[in-house]
Amino acid sequence: MTRRSAPGVSALLLMYLSAFPAAAGEPLAGEPVKASCRFDPADDDKCSVPDRYRLPARTFDYQLAPRFEMRHCGVTVYDLSFPSPVKSTVPENDTVRAEYFMPRGAAPASRVPGVLILDILDGAAVVSRGEAVWLAQNGVASLFVYMAHYGPRRPPGSRVRLVSPNVELSMAAVRQTVLDCRCAAAWLAARPEVDPDRLGVVGTSLGSLIGANVAAAEPRLKNVCLLLPAGGLVDAFYDHPKAKPYLPLVELMGGKDGLKKIIAPADPLTYAPQLRQKNLLLIAASRDDVLPPKAATALWEATGKQKILWFDSTHVGAAAFALPALKAVAEHVKGQ
Repeated sequence: MTRRSAPGVSALLLMYLSAFPAAAGEPLAGEPVKASCRFDPADDDKCSVPDRYRLPARTFDYQLAPRFEMRHCGVTVYDLSFPSPVKSTVPENDTVRAEYFMPRGAAPASRVPGVLILDILDGAAVVSRGEAVWLAQNGVASLFVYMAHYGPRRPPGSRVRLVSPNVELSMAAVRQTVLDCRCAAAWLAARPEVDPDRLGVVGTSLGSLIGANVAAAEPRLKNVCLLLPAGGLVDAFYDHPKAKPYLPLVELMGGKDGLKKIIAPADPLTYAPQLRQKNLLLIAASRDDVLPPKAATALWEATGKQKILWFDSTHVGAAAFALPALKAVAEHVKGQ
């Protein structure tokens, strides 16, 4: 367990500024590539993949379109899209959208590690793109996957959200995102410049909660980094001041115990046995005012007390530690 205090010079804006070169990237010439990818379940029985996240073998079509060349960063960016294996009530949501950040020089002769990246609740993609740029600059192929009902998967004016008081809809969206990510992992593993034995997932805040589910569901993903994580969500939030307005609704669901049963299929703590089998890194904030620190501790203990970094900050204030956090993530997924 490692604890770190605030740096002398704050890196508060680093995460945001690191995404700006993407806007300055030069348009990348070329026509979209249309091809197909095969998903075959990888060791689902051996790795105890949860039943709700099992996916039969399938072949799916995808499109990979050139987006831009970040010459000064050494990163090439593509847009990836493919059909979701799940049908929702929103047609736009049923096309998976992702952005692929490929390191310069990545080639079959020198394969690089690869990761899936999942965003925060805000969903503006600033944090996830910043992480993807950093990792790609440091030799890690990064596939930022939009979660269900996020970004281009949410039509203008839509009120449907992944996280909402409609728990049934939220649980369905989590499941869809996890299955989408299983297909995305198969696509990433098939890339000629990516080492299929060095795949992982990086999730931040909400992305860490969903990322824990993804890691538990996909045996290909061995290196797991959860930033601002939590486990035991109902216990962690039941007495939280921000939860008070929702307590009457909780009572209609059978109270605390009833809600636990409903939430359990998406709670990272449920998948502690699967996460114990991973190379796991947790990065938590000791004064987190959104995801209580005790919830990060509970997940760390349940997953075998693997590596955890504590930063002396609040939830949003953790951005001040972007540089050491990203360094730790890059080293972790590269096996250093």
